[in-house]
Amino acid sequence: MVLLQLDPFLNELTSMFEHSTEKGSVWVTLKRSSLKSKVQRNKMGTVGEPLEYRCLVRATDGKKTISTSVGAKDHQRFQASYATILKAHMAALKKRERKDKKKAALAHKQEGGSKKSKKA
Repeated sequence: MVLLQLDPFLNELTSMFEHSTEKGSVWVTLKRSSLKSKVQRNKMGTVGEPLEYRCLVRATDGKKTISTSVGAKDHQRFQASYATILKAHMAALKKRERKDKKKAALAHKQEGGSKKSKKA
């Protein structure tokens, strides 16, 4: 796994999405992390001190795995860039067929109303 800076990570993520357009998937996971294990924190003597938590972002296409760490200062910029990339590469998703509730209710009432008039 390669830990990249923000801009190279976003570029690699874009290329992963482009390579997987015809066939394949890209999995992106986000996780809170301090980037230090409990053992390292205990050795450093920072047991009672507050930690700066970061967001660890990992992406994989099954063959290649990349990751980055996003701090609180860079969160807004990263989130906007990440959303832009997702919107650009989600074109392959199928749109859900939605039935208009008003039209369905109106059609149901007309069918019921015409049956009543035929009986009378």
